[in-house]
Amino acid sequence: MSKFRGKYTPEFRDTAVRAVVDGSRPIADVARELGLVEQTLRNWVAAHRERHGGGEKSDELTVSERARLKQLEKEVRELRMENEFLGKATAFFAKKSQ
Repeated sequence: MSKFRGKYTPEFRDTAVRAVVDGSRPIADVARELGLVEQTLRNWVAAHRERHGGGEKSDELTVSERARLKQLEKEVRELRMENEFLGKATAFFAKKSQ
């Protein structure tokens, strides 16, 4: 083990943890972006979740679940736009046929 241990401010740690927890971003991406060792950030996130009652693994979404959720949200937006368009078209043709 090296003699140098990184000293990080509590603000830096909090920012890194928030990027993972609040942003639902993968730990590996955030760690790479901030120049951290992935396991260090993983430890910080685990400690944060334990302190704040987020220790249950069942509440977390996996990467594939997040991707599916984004896909479904996009589909819902598209269907709502189509529904709105069809409503306007129906009103237009009903008005024109009178």
